[in-house]
Parts: sequence; structure tokens; C-alpha cells
Amino acid sequence: MDRNLALEAVRVTEAAALAAARLMGRGDVAATDRAGTDAMSKAFRSISIDGVVVIGEGEQGTSDVLYTGERVGNSAGPEIDVALDPLEGATICATGGFNALSIIAFAERDGFFRCPETSMEKIVVGPEGRGHIDLDKSASDNLRALAEAKGVYVADLTVAILDRPRHERLVTEVRRAGARIKLLADGDVAAGIATAKPDSGIDMLLGTGGSSQGILTAAAMRCVGGDMQARLKARNEEEAARLRDVGVADLAKKYELEEMASGSVMFAATAVTNGDLLRGVRFFKGGATTNSVVMRSRTHTVRYIEAIHRFDLKPEY
Repeated sequence: MDRNLALEAVRVTEAAALAAARLMGRGDVAATDRAGTDAMSKAFRSISIDGVVVIGEGEQGTSDVLYTGERVGNSAGPEIDVALDPLEGATICATGGFNALSIIAFAERDGFFRCPETSMEKIVVGPEGRGHIDLDKSASDNLRALAEAKGVYVADLTVAILDRPRHERLVTEVRRAGARIKLLADGDVAAGIATAKPDSGIDMLLGTGGSSQGILTAAAMRCVGGDMQARLKARNEEEAARLRDVGVADLAKKYELEEMASGSVMFAATAVTNGDLLRGVRFFKGGATTNSVVMRSRTHTVRYIEAIHRFDLKPEY
């Protein structure tokens, strides 16, 4: 994949972020999500790729755009797989919270692990923790290993965990181990990526979230040299049957980073609201500013982009 393609991807995430940010804090989750989705779908038309959505807005029939299996781009470029979330954290955006992002990841064909939407248990660390984590071990063991790898005390580490009842025991264990905790309302993709940013204040992501968000996080970790392991967690027998139907025979399997995102990978995200990774959209008279991050697995290059958009010179999203 050409390196310029990553910058093209940013144009798509910027469009979605600008559209969703217009509805920030207005309380309508569905409308906010729809605004980002429609803007992203429209922006894809100008991108020179022959893309297939493998992680998207649900199955065909549940969404009319950006659904799994939809072809995106103008068909004039390389054949790639596309994983996306036009608005990771729709509830966050609708309530004016933190860490809402618009996200796209590209991979060579068959580069992303494909599975129906289900829950996923995850552990994510930045480059310093690569090779030192094991999902089969306890949170306490993983914290001690990460602290040793970083040359700090466990008490110096901060763990991001989604604020959910299912994580009550996990939170208790992390606290007993002596680490600090940042509870997340939503937005575990941003928190996962933040583990690779030294000044983010987040050292590890733990807990169970969505599988789509897990694949997007894996794509970012490939690009920054971080590490991640995951395990699918079917929420009911129907989800378990769907997983078996697509070839996931072992529901207890632990997936390594390269099994979730392989080959050449590109990742782009634009912040909709302020967060651990980026600053959210800011509107001014006649325009807006956006903050984005662009990454490539081939070189581990990470670019932070601040863009000024003039609505009098181009269409407003």
C-alpha cells in the first residue's frame, strides 16, 4: 500500500469527525452516529482504493452503508481490507464526554481477523511491554511484568478499564496489586492506543469490550510496535453459533497481535471530542480545526496532524 494512502484516510476520518461533532452533547446517540457514518460513506467515494469493509457498521440489512462486505472507494486503487468505526463512542459524543474518535484502518487483503460482532477480552500495552504480557496470567502478574519491563513500581502504573459491572472483580484485583485505575465510560480504542504514547498517563488496557474495537486497536498496535492479546467472549449461544459458522472453532483461543492484524497495516483516527490521545473538533466562524493521528506498520511512523478547515472554500460536512 502506498504511504500516501494513509493521508487520504485522514480526509475520511476528518469528514466523519466534523459531522459528528456538530451534534456533540445534544443527547441524540442515533443521530450523532448516523451523521458520522453518512459523512464517512460520502468521503470514501473519492479515495482511490478497491476496498472491502470487513469491520463495519454491522451486517448488510442492519445498516445501509459501511456494512460488512460493502465495497468502498472508487475501485481505481489497490485491493485492501477496511476496518472502520465512523464514531467510536457515539454515546460519549452525544453526552459531551471524552475519547470519541472516528477511525479507519487499512490492511492488505485478508489482513484483518474477521468475526461477527461479539465481546472480546483484551490486554494492551505499548512498545515497552511488548513480549511481557500474557492474557492467561492474572492482572497482578501482568502488572508486575510490565512494571519490571518499564523499570518502575506497580504503583506508578495506570490501567484503563471500561466502567462496567462485569469488571468489578478485575478492578478489585488491580487495586490490590497497587496500580492506579482510569475507569472509562466508553472509548477503549483511544485508551488502548494511548498506552503507546509516553505522556498519555495510561500504561495498560484491561477488560472486555467489543470485538470490532479490538481489531481496530490491534491495527494501531501493529503500527506503533505495541502488544496486545485477546480472546473472544460470546455473550450467548446465538453469538457462539455465529462464531462457529465463520470458522471460529475454539472459543477459548488466545489471539496474538499478528493474528488480528497482519501484513502491511495503516491506521488513521480523528478526535471528535477531547481525549487521552487527541484534541477534539473546535469550530470557529466559517470553519473548524481537527486533530488526527496517522500510523504505518511498515515503518512505525506516527504522524499527528492538526488541520484547519474553511467551510467557505469547501463543502461543510
